[in-house]
Order: sequence, then C-alpha cells, then structure tokens
Amino acid sequence: MTPISNMAEAKKQQYLGRHILAEFFECDSNVLNNPSLVEKYMLEAAYECGATVVNKCFHLFAPHGVSGVVIISESHLAIHTWPEYGYAAVDLFTCGEQCDPKVSYEFLKKKFNSKDAKYSQLNRGLMDFDSKVEHKPFLVSENF
Repeated sequence: MTPISNMAEAKKQQYLGRHILAEFFECDSNVLNNPSLVEKYMLEAAYECGATVVNKCFHLFAPHGVSGVVIISESHLAIHTWPEYGYAAVDLFTCGEQCDPKVSYEFLKKKFNSKDAKYSQLNRGLMDFDSKVEHKPFLVSENF
C-alpha cells in the first residue's frame, strides 16, 4: 500500500477507546503525597473531561506515595505517585467520543504543578470494517 492509501484507511478505522499514558515530572511533592488532594484532583479530572464517575479507591503508602483509581462509565483514571522524586505516572483511559482524556491530562498537569509532562496516546480496540475487534495490538497515535 502507498502512504496515501494507508492514510485513507486510517481515517476509516475506529477504536473502542483512547488510552493516555502520562508522566508528570517536577511536581509539587506536597500534593503528590496527599491522598485527599490526589483523590480530589483525579475526580475533578474525570468530571472536566466529561466522564461519569462510578467509584473510586485511593491509598497512602508508608513512608510516602499515593495510588488510586477512579472508575468511570467510560473506563478509568489511575495514578501512582513518587513524591520523593516529584513524579506521577497516570493512566487516562476513556471509551467513546464524549470524553477527551487530553482534557484530564492538561487539568492534572496544572494541579500537580508539573514543570514538565509527557504522554503517549494509544488507540485501543481497533475495529475492522465488519464492526469486529481486530486481533492487533493498540496503535500508538501520539507521543508528546
């Protein structure tokens, strides 16, 4: 196939979900080690992107670090923090077109006071032209 036909084919393809894998660097350690704030910001990030929150669970580790997940009707938002390094790893997985995980990414970047952040977007559940899920791994659609 020529690159042009690949581009035309890519435009026709649909995916079940978008999964952003985000890394936040040089964040405010006081925020990253506060389970109440991390929970609050993760919930707000879900609402900001238009998601419907179903449930949540957060845990503070000793001596430091927070892990948590927000279950949304559209999938989930998950986090693990390393306050001692000012670092957070975050998964933002949304299905359908109603929620934009990039909105959550930008929101959390501000709330964590991240001086540097990067993400990769994976398109999950590639649909074929017969509306069946193809047996292919996810497609990395963006790296920033």
